[in-house]
Amino acid sequence: MYVPEQYRPQDPSWTLELIRSHPLALLATNGPQHPWATHVPVLLAEEPDGSPASGDHLVGRRILGHLNVLNPHWEALAGADHAVLVFQGPGSYLSPTVYEKSPAAPTWDFTSVHVHGALRLIDDPDELRGIVRATVRTFEREVGTGWDMSDSLEYFDRLLPGVRGFEIEVRSVDSMFKLSQEQPPEVVAKVIDNFRRDDGSRRRELAAMIERAASDEPGGLAP
Repeated sequence: MYVPEQYRPQDPSWTLELIRSHPLALLATNGPQHPWATHVPVLLAEEPDGSPASGDHLVGRRILGHLNVLNPHWEALAGADHAVLVFQGPGSYLSPTVYEKSPAAPTWDFTSVHVHGALRLIDDPDELRGIVRATVRTFEREVGTGWDMSDSLEYFDRLLPGVRGFEIEVRSVDSMFKLSQEQPPEVVAKVIDNFRRDDGSRRRELAAMIERAASDEPGGLAP
């Protein structure tokens, strides 16, 4: 992914935060006849003691996921040793009318992270069981309601033959946070106000990210 320098976050926590808050990734690999792409929830591997993965830098970390064994992408993965995960955060079309100036051009503010890494397939039942349970723990903790899976573990085991797992060891990361950084402060303020007044939650989320990016506070993207 081409990322102009002004849209590349200097603080790696932005990348980690987007991955954790938007964990439904697009898994893309090459195949013998054509490329393959599947939307699949993924998670950063837990530490050996079972605690949540920590740290901001992703290179060298492991990302885990699983998919339906009937999905033909699973069979195609057998010939792949490299994969790309695409995480898509909030984004929206931006009309020139928001700028209230002329000349102007339309654009699209958006956030995305592309993760490249070495692919390892997992069909060992014990390892696969661990991935499924870690997936539930992670998503219930970070985006769920804290549901306790204890009463459903036998049900999980009955479903286990129908899924297969994978691990991606991260080799490189491209992060794109295009949040109107090219505009002067007075225009950025108009963009934030426009997105914030919209009924769509993603546009309001985008407004909050633009405001944070423009701030001089810790965690902002302002130079």
